[in-house]
Amino acid sequence: MRYFWTVVLLAALPGLAQDSAQYRACNQRAKVQLEINECASKEAARVDAELNEVYRKVLSEAADSPDAVVKIKAAQRAWMAYRDAYIEAMYPAKDKQTEYGSMYPMEVDQLTAKLTRQQVTALTELLRQYRSGD
Repeated sequence: MRYFWTVVLLAALPGLAQDSAQYRACNQRAKVQLEINECASKEAARVDAELNEVYRKVLSEAADSPDAVVKIKAAQRAWMAYRDAYIEAMYPAKDKQTEYGSMYPMEVDQLTAKLTRQQVTALTELLRQYRSGD
């Protein structure tokens, strides 16, 4: 069991480096799991807001090309389906709270934030492409 938690901790370390200063500060103040879960929820919401802003900018830059807008929207819908399916694959139990415990909401929010950060990076690259006219 100790080996399992060591692997989990080591696997989580690279992802923690990407967390925001707000998330780290919140976690430092958190005393109980419910507060830690709330920190992760706020981080997922913060990253989602960042994603929405970049997505809006990409659509704005591509507005002159209706075909591009359709494809960008389709790609974003596909990414959302992927994100949701990936999270479901990571936590496949039907009764998630019983199976994964009180840390489950935090783990899902952390994974959601990680996947969303990756999509922010992808959309930022797409935004650069449209701004440069390539």
